[in-house]
Parts: sequence; C-alpha cells; structure tokens
Amino acid sequence: LSIQADNLVKPMNFQLDSEVEALRLKARAFVADTVLPLELDPSNFDEHENISQEVLEKARKKAKESNLWAPQMPKDRGGMGLNCQAMAVIYEEANHSIFGPAVMNCAAPDDGNMFVLNRVGTASQKTRWLQPIIDGAVRSAFAMTEPQPGGGSDPSMILTTAEKQGDRYVVQGRKWFITGAGVAQHFILVAKTSDDPRKGLTALLFDRDQPGWEIVRRIPIMGPEEHGGHCELAFDGLEIPEENVLMNEGDGLKVTQIRLGTARLTHCMRWLGLAKRSLQIARTYVGEREGFGIKLADRESVQLKLGEAAMAIDVGRLLTMRAAWALDQGSRARKEVSMAKIQVADTLQLAVDTAIQLCGARGYSKDTVLEWIYRYARQARLVDGASEVHKMVLNRFLSVEGQDFWRWSASNLGE
Repeated sequence: LSIQADNLVKPMNFQLDSEVEALRLKARAFVADTVLPLELDPSNFDEHENISQEVLEKARKKAKESNLWAPQMPKDRGGMGLNCQAMAVIYEEANHSIFGPAVMNCAAPDDGNMFVLNRVGTASQKTRWLQPIIDGAVRSAFAMTEPQPGGGSDPSMILTTAEKQGDRYVVQGRKWFITGAGVAQHFILVAKTSDDPRKGLTALLFDRDQPGWEIVRRIPIMGPEEHGGHCELAFDGLEIPEENVLMNEGDGLKVTQIRLGTARLTHCMRWLGLAKRSLQIARTYVGEREGFGIKLADRESVQLKLGEAAMAIDVGRLLTMRAAWALDQGSRARKEVSMAKIQVADTLQLAVDTAIQLCGARGYSKDTVLEWIYRYARQARLVDGASEVHKMVLNRFLSVEGQDFWRWSASNLGE
C-alpha cells in the first residue's frame, strides 16, 4: 500500500478560520479594555468575592453592545452561534479575567443549563425557561447532588422523589451544593420517579417563586464563589406540572449526560484562561524582580517551573480542543471529555501554584488575583465528577477497547 503524504486524511484541524480568529482577538481586546480594569477596584467585588451585581450589569451591557454575549447560544436567540471548538477559543479568552465569563454570559451554572435547555427543550419550554437566561434577565441552577446517602457522582443513588399525582409531580427530598441556587430563578431538578435502574430519574423545571421548597442554607466554602453560592435545598411538597418535564419521564439520566458532557468541557475552556493568566502574572514579576544580582527570569530553576506549566497548559488545550471537535461531530466524547477534565483541573492547580511560588509573598497576598485563583482552582478536581471518577471512566474504556483505546480517528473508516 503506497500512501502519498499529500493524500493523508486530516480529520482534526485545529487551525482557526478567519472569523473565529477575529472573534478571539475581539474578545481578548474586550476583556483587556473593559473587564480586567474592574478587578483593580475592591469596591467592584461583592461580599462573596465575585463581581458585584451593579458593576456586572453595566459590563454585561457593553458585552451585548460588542456582540460578545452568550457564545454557546444560537444567533436567533441573541447568542453568538458558535460551535464547541469556537467556544473553546472564546471561553479561554473570557476567563483571562476572573469576571470575564459572568460578563459574557458563559459562566457556570447558567452555561450548562442554557446548553441543555436549547438542546432538548420544547419550543414553549425554551420561551419560558431558556430565553430569560440567555437575555440575562434571570439566573439558573441545576439541582442534582444530594447529601449522604443520596446521589452525587453516582446519579443512581438519588433519593429525592417526584411522585406523579394527576397532572403534577410532587417533590420530596433534599439537595446540596447546588451552585447558584441563592440567586437562581429557574431550576432544573433531577428526581426519582421510579425504581428502574436506567429510566428511574426525571428532569423537571421549576421556578423560585413556587411554594413547597426552601433554601436551608448557603454552604460556606473555601471560596471565592459563583453568584448564588452553593446551597442546600429542602423539598416538601413542591408541585411541578407535567409540561415542565424535560424530554420525557424517565429521561433524567439522559438529560444529565447531555448537560454534563459539554458543561465539563466548558469548565476546562475557562480554567485554561485562568491558568494562562496565572503564568502571565508570574512571568511579568520574574522579568522585573532581581535577587543576588540576577533577574529571577534568568535563573534556571525559574525557567524550569515556567516551562513545565506552559507545556501542561498546551497539553490541556489540545485535549480540550480534541474533545470539542468530537462533540461537534456528534459524539458523546465521554473518553475525550474525561481526559481533558483530569488534565486541565491538574494544570490549573499547577499553574497558579507555580505563579504564587515565583511571586513569593506578593503572590500570596491580595495584591494580585493569584490567591483568588488558587482557592477557586481547588474545586476543579471535584466539580462535575471528581478526577478519580473520570479515571475510572477511562479504565472502563480501556477494559472494553484494549489497544483500540489509543486508536487514531479516521474519517474514511466511519469513526
């Protein structure tokens, strides 16, 4: 078999087209000129160390005027209409600032909720529940995780029930660590509707103003926090009409998988922006700081640290883009997303820890955002599935696929 180099199949191409590159540069300039300066004024932060609501609304108005709003949503709904690969580029630029994703309406948990509602919601559900989130009129939350002995990384353990009574579901149970619940108006709830191991869960939509539930507490965390924090919820007779079921009864696990596949990857996209920001702060500092007659940047030990972190970031970017490409091809990309999630979570921790070490006391202080990013970074190995869970997923693929675990994608073979 003779194969000419010019005829080799190249199914994965990470070269940006001119339109995406223009958007990337536009997003970079917007963040640099409009968003980054907001970090410098302590009065722009709320009591939970995120951008204050008044400042956020002004910045969001500018993002909309710049057509840098809701990158993941269709243009006819007011978004940018980007596919997953283009999203990876824009999200990374957005999170060069700790405020960027919130300003551009691509922050968790709204990001994942918008995606799944747009993907599986009916026309009326999109009008009622999705469009206000896209517009920035309301925030949302995804209520799945429960206290022991309920479900966490294993959804089959969910104990919160939604019992069908006539044309309504009556909810009883408890959820916790529900991100954004403190300010959310629209909720997606995953509850048990039968004992079927595969079809026993159902996803339902409810509004903050409905009776029959309460926020028990906003759980204190290491912080900083997303808007609305991480809350514990109690349900005692919340009634949800059957038209608020997402997909069909029994499709709750499917809804969860659709949401989390992309949501896990958009976390990676944002975290890469924070990792690059951390290294930028460190590089600026070591390029100026001198000790014992030499700049820190000229010391081999410093160069080794920066080089290791830079390589880890690029590995994370490639894995993230590969997973984004797979999602764009219609794959569930479970293996690819898990690899990216593990790598990028570790990389964010490495990058910001390296930056703090190189910046010394200044990095540990609040004179830079490094300590903010450091505390935020620790959650990366926990949220949307702990790293150990994703490694178990990879081992399951390895057990089934054997040597084919490392196969190359070949479009002419239908993969």
